[in-house]
Amino acid sequence: MKSFFIILLLIGFFACSNPKSDSTSRMGDTKRLLKYLALGDSYTIGEGVPEEDRYPNQLVAKYNAASEFNFAPPTFIAKTGWTVAELEEGVRKTKKLAPPYDLVTLLIGVNNQYREKPVDEFKVEFRKILLQAIGLAGNLPNHVIVLSIPDWGATPFAVEKKSDQAKVAVEIDSFNKAKKEICKQYGVYFIEITDHYRTICAQPDMVVSDKHHPSALIYKIWADKLYDQVKVLTLNP
Repeated sequence: MKSFFIILLLIGFFACSNPKSDSTSRMGDTKRLLKYLALGDSYTIGEGVPEEDRYPNQLVAKYNAASEFNFAPPTFIAKTGWTVAELEEGVRKTKKLAPPYDLVTLLIGVNNQYREKPVDEFKVEFRKILLQAIGLAGNLPNHVIVLSIPDWGATPFAVEKKSDQAKVAVEIDSFNKAKKEICKQYGVYFIEITDHYRTICAQPDMVVSDKHHPSALIYKIWADKLYDQVKVLTLNP
């Protein structure tokens, strides 16, 4: 009888220490959702489009459909009209942050140009918000992706407003050059979306009713560009 109980104890010990059983339990019960923080202004919040059509939400939907790991719904810190400094303040004041994030995207700067703020000031502020974004990504620069500033001067809104489109284009290019150089310094991936945007944003179906902000069709293009980069990242839930 005593030997019988010893056998039962040994069976129980090996069952509990079975690596396959333990691994299955971890994968089945504790695998977390990936976290994504989207920082920006009206382009990030998707002014004029339904929430599901914002480019961060389109990115998440595409990634989740193609990957064994899933993102939770994105966390947004973005507001129409924000400059870089206003975004930085918004990040500091936000209480819902839960770093580290597996992915942080940053699209900001158009309102600095629109309000005719100097590029040198922009460089200082952009460097600050970029370092903040890297910190929120767990100090992993390659998990931060920056998008270039779209050229609002090419939109029907700018035409109707009789804006100096050539001047806006030159200034947007100078802001984007600064962004790209700073991103390179810190090893952050920079996605260029401006050139293609200029070729299509005058089309009626590429803007929303204000003739200024992008439609879901343009946001899909941006989401696809982001997806191509995100899918090569090492994301470990």
